[in-house]
Amino acid sequence: MPHFNSDGVELAYFDEGQGDPVLLIHGFASSKDVNWVGPSWTRTLIEAGYRVIAFDHRGHGESGKVHEPERFHTTEMAADAVRLLDHVGVERADVIGYSMGARVGAFMALLYPARVRSLVLGGLGIHLVDGVGLPQTIADAMDAPSLEDVTDPMGRMFRTFADNNRQDLKSLAACIRGSRQELSREEVARIYQPVLVAVGTRDKVAGDAHALAALLPDGEALDIPNRDHNPAVGDKVFKQGVLDFLLRRP
Repeated sequence: MPHFNSDGVELAYFDEGQGDPVLLIHGFASSKDVNWVGPSWTRTLIEAGYRVIAFDHRGHGESGKVHEPERFHTTEMAADAVRLLDHVGVERADVIGYSMGARVGAFMALLYPARVRSLVLGGLGIHLVDGVGLPQTIADAMDAPSLEDVTDPMGRMFRTFADNNRQDLKSLAACIRGSRQELSREEVARIYQPVLVAVGTRDKVAGDAHALAALLPDGEALDIPNRDHNPAVGDKVFKQGVLDFLLRRP
């Protein structure tokens, strides 16, 4: 798996297919393989004629481990994504993020607008502005000696997910504590690219998709029927909605 240096952190990535470039940004405690390869996103996009670029966040997957919360600030994680585009020679890409990756994508679209052709915010609705992501209790769950010591339901869910994916728990705890930034309504109103906000109808983590889409100059909402936060990732309605969106965007 190739790596590149992003301000001192070695990040793992892949770059496959041909056509218009699409950058995939995975969620917390996940990885490029778990979030995008396993649920067939990579295959779906390549077969639809796109070039697919994805990476493991700092502290995640096969990327370098980072244990200082301040190094997980969302602006720094957005800069990682831009540095990857620089590394692979892509000037502008359609960006698809999920959950924490969607938050990173939103910051990327605001701070580096020329690099983002369109944006998909999967698993993230109005909590982009009314909430700072996953609760602090998840960091406590990562710090716990074992899963049996975790009583918080959401903490148990993410600790189980992290353990199953063999993630670095210290990095994940630092990530939760360091990436708790939100955008204001005024900042969201400055994201001028076409944006699709896609959230499962049973998702208790993301917040309402329609409320966020209404704040965006060129936003639209997609309901992923009967899906909670994690299962929505690979849903066929989500995939088809994204493919349709990519065909419609300028």
